[in-house]
Amino acid sequence: MKSKTLISAACVLSLLLASGTCALAQEHRPAHFRGVLNDYSPANVKGGPWEMHGQWSFDLHGESDIGDFYADMTMSDYGSSGGVADATMGGQNAHTHHIRLTNMRVTWNMTGCPTFSPATTMGFQVNGTVSLVTGNGRNAPFESNPPSSTLQVCITGGSEVPYSNLTMVFGGLATTHFGPQAIHGVVRKTSDSNREVGR
Repeated sequence: MKSKTLISAACVLSLLLASGTCALAQEHRPAHFRGVLNDYSPANVKGGPWEMHGQWSFDLHGESDIGDFYADMTMSDYGSSGGVADATMGGQNAHTHHIRLTNMRVTWNMTGCPTFSPATTMGFQVNGTVSLVTGNGRNAPFESNPPSSTLQVCITGGSEVPYSNLTMVFGGLATTHFGPQAIHGVVRKTSDSNREVGR
């Protein structure tokens, strides 16, 4: 009787382990994510506060766990009234940025990612030196050539929408323009669905 119980338990355990491995393998198949970002820089960066709007995409290349991140954004600041930034005078000093973080290994956890309220509970990230940061189509004036700034990109979510949030956090020279804080965006579509996320 004991041997039958042990064999049954071993079978159940091996099935659970196998299904977990299958789920993990499916999670690492090629995927495409895209969305938009909308945020503000801190007021203490040069020319700030900047209003930031753009679109982004992330391509996961499957079992290699390698991904490419692309963001294209516009930024503009405010005019001032009496030396104080005036939100009614937006759209000053408009310019564009193209940001690339390519051929980066995916980390399948949220360790070190910015937090949210309510909290996100699952996700992944890529970290590394940017391959491109432009300003109006040229090397950004705040960036070295080749680029030396770093970027952390986290794509996270919860039980209802597993991939709902995007954050970008710069390090190095780029923080003088974008700031060191998280820049927030939303996931609008994944390759797993023909519908937009959350609909």
